[in-house]
Order: sequence, then structure tokens, then C-alpha cells
Amino acid sequence: MRRTVAAALLALLLPLLTAETALRVNYTGTPKPGTTTRHQDALWLGHAWVDGRKSERDVQALARRLKDTGVRDLYIHSGPLEHDGTLPDSAYPKARWLIPALHRAAPGVRVQAWLGDKLASEGPEGMRLDRSATRAAILASTRRVLAAGFEGVHFDLEPLHSGDRDYLALLDDLRVLTHARHAVLSVAAHQIDPLPAFHSFWGATTGHPKWWSQSFFGQVARRVDQIAVMSYDTMQPLQSLYGGYVAQQTSLALEVTPDTTDLLMGLPFYHENRFGHWAHAETVPAAVRGVRLGLSRTDADRVRFGVALYVDFAATEADWRAYEEDWVR
Repeated sequence: MRRTVAAALLALLLPLLTAETALRVNYTGTPKPGTTTRHQDALWLGHAWVDGRKSERDVQALARRLKDTGVRDLYIHSGPLEHDGTLPDSAYPKARWLIPALHRAAPGVRVQAWLGDKLASEGPEGMRLDRSATRAAILASTRRVLAAGFEGVHFDLEPLHSGDRDYLALLDDLRVLTHARHAVLSVAAHQIDPLPAFHSFWGATTGHPKWWSQSFFGQVARRVDQIAVMSYDTMQPLQSLYGGYVAQQTSLALEVTPDTTDLLMGLPFYHENRFGHWAHAETVPAAVRGVRLGLSRTDADRVRFGVALYVDFAATEADWRAYEEDWVR
């Protein structure tokens, strides 16, 4: 019996140890010169910017913070969407003041409305993208935020399972709408399978697939102007393993993202300790080094590439310093 149990444990642990060793090896090496900002980075900002809690003084402080960095896009949380896809104007009452104020203080930035919702993909509550009325309402909500002055719309719908054809259909319709208004269509993306078909295995064992197949990631990337990988909450316990994981994710994303789409890799500008996220491991220096290694190995000269900083209200001075010293330079 003891031998059987030991053999079973070994069968379970050996693949995990092999994968973790590969990530550690992936963190070794020296990034190529020039694998730094292309001045196409992004920053996620909280709802306080559109609900009246922020003032002109805050706008000026943000502009000073962004000066001489690579940040071009600002994702301003303007939702969440209702489960039926609607979005009341009361969700972003200060947008018409904020957008021109940001343009005056920080010329050159693009201000996008960050919209999202919980999907009913793993339970009865949430948004159902399989309903045509819901998708139509999302289009109507997009028209309203663009009419308010936003220069693009950044969608974060979770948990979004790999292969969701209703999501792809929604992106097709959103692309027609945003391009007709000369606006940016941007999405936050799940991580890519670190092992072939890993999302299927994880979904079968936990009920939460978490990852996307590389093929599905590519299908999404081809439908949008900008795709930002949420390359955090990775369950990695050490900086070296997390950095190696980010290097792998960067390479996987580069392989299937067309040159005409902006690819951004997320940086963890927050510090939580919970299942799936260890603050001592998921650090900005480890993430930036991983991004640079992945970029160096896969497509060092990619122009439409950057990092996305999540999130403004949780960031520390150390986070900003690491981003500026390691990526902006």
C-alpha cells in the first residue's frame, strides 16, 4: 500500500516539478539590448477617476507621474456593465470633465473606458454572452461611452472560457462599431496554456479552466486593436518561477499576436497574499525581467508591444521605480 501511494504521489508531483524546473531555466539569460519600452504601455485606473472623488489636483499629479514614462493608454474603470449588458450614464458621471482634463495635463495619452462584468460561465449568476440581446446592449453601451468622449473601450469579461464563440462574435461586432468611430478596441486576456490543453485538464479537475489555448488567444488578438495579458495571479511561489512564467507567457502571446495588434503584458502593481497570488513572488522586477527575456527570444524588434500596469490605487513607489528603472530606462 505504501509503495502504491508513493508511486501515485510521484506520478502527480513529477510533471509539476518538471514544469517548475523549466520555468526556473526560462528565467536565466540576459535580455537583449533595446528590449525596453516602445512608449505603448498602459495603466489601469480605478473608478474614483469618473465618480467625482478625483480633482484637478489629482489629474496634475497623475500627469507628473506619467511624464517620461512609456504610458500611452489609460484604462479608466467606468463600469461594471449590468448583467444584461446595459450601462447607465450615472456609472461615469465625471467622464466629460476628466477626459479633456487629462489631455490638457498629459498630451498624447489615450483615454479608454474600462468595462467588464462577471460572466455566467461557471454559475447561474452573471452576464450571458450567448444571448443576442445582451450582446446588442453591450454595443449600445459602447456607443454611449464613446459619445461621452472616450477614445476607446477596454473590455474585461471574466471568467471567459477558451473557445467561447459568442465572445468572438461580440468582438467582431465591436470592431465594426469602434473602427467606424475611429476608436480603439482593447481587451484584457486570460493567460495562455503553459502546457498543451492545460485549460481542459484544470477545468475538469477544478471547474475553472482559467487559461486559454494559444489558438484561441490568437483568434481574439486578430479581432482587436490591443490585447493585454493578465500575467499575474499565477500561483507561482518564487520570483524566479514567476519571472520564468511571464517569459513563457510573453513568448506564447508573441507567437500568435499579429503585428497589427498591440500586445501588452500585465505587471502586478498590487500586493495581496491569497490563493493564486504571492506578493513576495509576483513582483514588478521579476515580471519586467520575464517580459524582456520572452521578447528577446521571440521577437525582440516587435514595435507594437508594451506592458500594462495593474492597478493605480494599489501601486507603491517601489513598483513605479522598478517599472521606470527596469523597463523605461
